[in-house]
Amino acid sequence: MSVLDRYALSRRRLLTAFGASAVTALSIPLESRAALAQAVFKTYPFQLGVASGDPSPDGFVIWTRLAPEPFEIGYGMPMAPVAVDWEVGDSPNFKTIVAKGTAIAPPELGHAVHVEVGGLQPGRDYWYRFTAGRDRSVAGRARTTPALGAALDRVRFAVAGCQNYETGYYTAYRRLAEDNPDFVFCYGDYIYEGRGSRITPNGGRPIENIRQHFGDEIYALDDYRRRYAQYKLDADLQAAHAAAPWFTVWDDHETDNNWVGDLDQDGTDPKLFNLRRQAAVQAYYENMPLRASSFPVGTSLQIYRRAAYGQLLNLNLLDTRQFRTDQPCNDKQSWCDAVTAPKAEVIGAMQEKWLMGGLTSSKATWNILAQQVMMMDLDRDPGPGVEVSSDSWAGYRIPRGRLLSKIRDAKVGNVVVLTGDEHQNFAGDLFVDGARHEGAPIASEFVITSISSGGDGNDQRDDFAKIQAANPILKFNNNQRGYAICDVTPKAFVTEFKVLDAVTRKDGKLSTRAKWALEAGKPGIFGA
Repeated sequence: MSVLDRYALSRRRLLTAFGASAVTALSIPLESRAALAQAVFKTYPFQLGVASGDPSPDGFVIWTRLAPEPFEIGYGMPMAPVAVDWEVGDSPNFKTIVAKGTAIAPPELGHAVHVEVGGLQPGRDYWYRFTAGRDRSVAGRARTTPALGAALDRVRFAVAGCQNYETGYYTAYRRLAEDNPDFVFCYGDYIYEGRGSRITPNGGRPIENIRQHFGDEIYALDDYRRRYAQYKLDADLQAAHAAAPWFTVWDDHETDNNWVGDLDQDGTDPKLFNLRRQAAVQAYYENMPLRASSFPVGTSLQIYRRAAYGQLLNLNLLDTRQFRTDQPCNDKQSWCDAVTAPKAEVIGAMQEKWLMGGLTSSKATWNILAQQVMMMDLDRDPGPGVEVSSDSWAGYRIPRGRLLSKIRDAKVGNVVVLTGDEHQNFAGDLFVDGARHEGAPIASEFVITSISSGGDGNDQRDDFAKIQAANPILKFNNNQRGYAICDVTPKAFVTEFKVLDAVTRKDGKLSTRAKWALEAGKPGIFGA
């Protein structure tokens, strides 16, 4: 059997088994490198940066994607597998190499590399880099999670997402990198799929976009690859990836606005929409630092998963798109009978069972639901009647009430929901029925604003000033761009809302708009 035959066979086996016990997905012995395309690049191949993700006590994923010409057909790469060397050091100068190897960048995955590094020490920083041919990537910092059951004094992490390239600069990501968090939770909307336009509305007056998407609305795999490449070329986003490991989940714009299941917002035949979903799913995996256990299968991606930070917190990463039933009320802010549809789902029965199993068995002080769409049950149009956002949990009254009731009845303590999607900051408490808010809060929710989506914004929109006044569960609202830092100790969970005065220029000034906190064992948030 030839070297190439052995490579093809081992590669098929890895794909079939999802590389569950492999140190590196799609790996190849050093002696087999001669069978691969020789890496000689006219242009720097690591233009999309590096990233790490999904850390564990003994390792993490490290990622890069070779793309010397990101917008060209074939993105400047030969249509053949290419060997990429990687190494992990215990200091920024790589004086001591603690792990190294050679991975494959296959054309089938857009020459992306996902290396699952293992055998490392828990709860400490490491640095990593890649080499292809004569070119070396920048170095990134990763951090393993603490040993299982370890007693921790603190975990400090960032929350970010919703980064429309056209509506603002990524200054917030540069500042996030400077905060040096233990990890980043990205709640989704990493890219936006829409067609670029020359103007966007701003207070009723059109203005030029800050930046312009390359190409039209994206449907095919190559289109999605180019869109990810355009976003990842941003130096500030690259800095945030290189600063800390990320836990990533998707929302809607990685595929199409407000999609759920096999349905899009335009009523496309599901068979056709599933072709688009396949392209979007593959491109998402190619461009995120995900483990091989999330390798795409058709239109599906295993994205709900769990991570533990010693005895301090359990992080439950949810998927609120793939298993959801259609939005009620024609996906409009409204109220209709479908809001109380008995068979409606948001995360689906299997994921809900998995989530509750993890929550009820958790020994951690803090139990985090890291997800995409608001769980607070807000009346969005104060006055006669009630209006809800049909794309949020409030539009799915039965599954929302069921999940919160199970958490309450099981006496799961210190539940914190982290959310994005709204392009605003919110802090509030969760009840089975938010309008009545009877008894003590079951959980609390922090909704984190966008990195750039929505443009500069202001301190608070006029309509949300009225909404906050009419919804006692909502304690805080702000309409600026930025991110959040969550500072977690055995005694308290503090969320610091960091905002920029502008994202339409690169020198936006960062400040802390507010801090809201929870005390362990005491339900309900308070201003810190």
